[in-house]
Amino acid sequence: MVGAKTREGGVSLQLDQVRLDRPDFQLHVTAQLNAPVTAIFGPSGAGKTTLIELVTGLRRPTGGTIRLGSDVFCDHSRRIHLPVRKRRIGYVPQDLALFPHLSVRQNLLFGTPHKTELKTPVDFAHVTAVLELDVLENRRVPELSGGERQRVALGRALLSSPRLLLLDEPLGSLDLELKRRTLPFLRRLRDEFHVPMLYVSHDWAEVEALCTEVLVLDRGRVKYHGLVGPAGFEPATKGL
Repeated sequence: MVGAKTREGGVSLQLDQVRLDRPDFQLHVTAQLNAPVTAIFGPSGAGKTTLIELVTGLRRPTGGTIRLGSDVFCDHSRRIHLPVRKRRIGYVPQDLALFPHLSVRQNLLFGTPHKTELKTPVDFAHVTAVLELDVLENRRVPELSGGERQRVALGRALLSSPRLLLLDEPLGSLDLELKRRTLPFLRRLRDEFHVPMLYVSHDWAEVEALCTEVLVLDRGRVKYHGLVGPAGFEPATKGL
């Protein structure tokens, strides 16, 4: 049922006949995503980033509806397109979009809603403690390692008090050692804050480590949607 609560206490993201038609690419997705962390998985060019940009509102679909719980983000037939700022989505793009001239603290607080705007704003001290950013608050972005920059971007997204977090290849630019050191922070974020996440990746090891559900895209179409685990999708057997 659209808008139903999941058994984990989050809300359901409903993608109903969502389309984006371009001369060189067509995306067509129908799915209901209920897990605490859902992977959007597939090879380069599958449409993973395009899909989450439709969810954020950065792109407009050419058909279909997107709902989070009972809230309609967009409905093409009724010409509804909720502005990005009203969707309450925390988005970490591949380039992180940090401000190099600002301190870590200033980056973290950028775009944070005023406490009077929300009933349950995310606590700054809690976020910085979990992501171990409290000792970095006065540094500027160029002074940070790749892993530290990633944690700042995650913290900033979380401090916007989102209903949904979208992470686009969050470890894609890191080397193997930094990936190994950053994965535990993603697990802590998942377990401490209980904000539903869409996690875009083409690395199956990351998916297995963090996600309970996977939506597999290939050339703009859903190839598989189900649980992550021994009885679920295995990319080696599916040609991905």
